[in-house]
Amino acid sequence: MARRFRLTRRFPAAMTEEGYRALRKFTDSTGLEQGEALSFLFENLTAIADADELAARLRLFKAELAERKT
Repeated sequence: MARRFRLTRRFPAAMTEEGYRALRKFTDSTGLEQGEALSFLFENLTAIADADELAARLRLFKAELAERKT
């Protein structure tokens, strides 16, 4: 039996232009709405992301974060 899809949480989210463009590209290619796409990505994060690559990219993002905020 399929689980019912309910969007139960809404939150304001700030995104970089690059992140937003990637989200739009993903939604365009999948036919999902933005909320549905984000739900899919987070619900399946461990299945679709390589843990080592994710950790490395997170370290790089954090290292550049202060500079990107200016």
